[in-house]
Amino acid sequence: MEMKRIFGSALACLVLVHCGYYLRGTGSSLPPNIKKIDVPMFKNMTTRFDLDVKLTKSVIDEMVARGKVEVTSESSGGADALLVGEITAFNVNPIAFSDQNMADRYTITVVAKIVLRDLANQKILFSNPSYIYQEEYEVPSGTSYETWESQAIDKVAEKFARSLVSTLLEGF
Repeated sequence: MEMKRIFGSALACLVLVHCGYYLRGTGSSLPPNIKKIDVPMFKNMTTRFDLDVKLTKSVIDEMVARGKVEVTSESSGGADALLVGEITAFNVNPIAFSDQNMADRYTITVVAKIVLRDLANQKILFSNPSYIYQEEYEVPSGTSYETWESQAIDKVAEKFARSLVSTLLEGF
């Protein structure tokens, strides 16, 4: 009798621990009819040159890498959903200084308006008028931020894309 009670308790604990958990990257919060997504170039409302190209390319690359949906271009048609992005703010702020009063650590903030629309049902699947991604970036001593700016923005674009696509596909 005691053995049955222990086995039953262990089984209940196992079920409770497992309930609701799954591996990241295996789920999808998109409706099953969404197989192809059109991702036109994000609109750049900031003064930062080429930010729209880098963010759009990174988002497309991340979606392709996940393999959950196919990314199409608007000219090819056949998309089930449309992902529209508008970059509304881009800020770089120094947050730490070296002994020589030179900034050596920066915070880069990207703010974008994001809308994912189901084209068949004309329904908005995801909308965030102020999707914020923030990242700290360290500049090696003796160099300026401008020297490392392009590399920093490339890394921020990749991480922005990973965060956004994870939110869109996995609902986190």
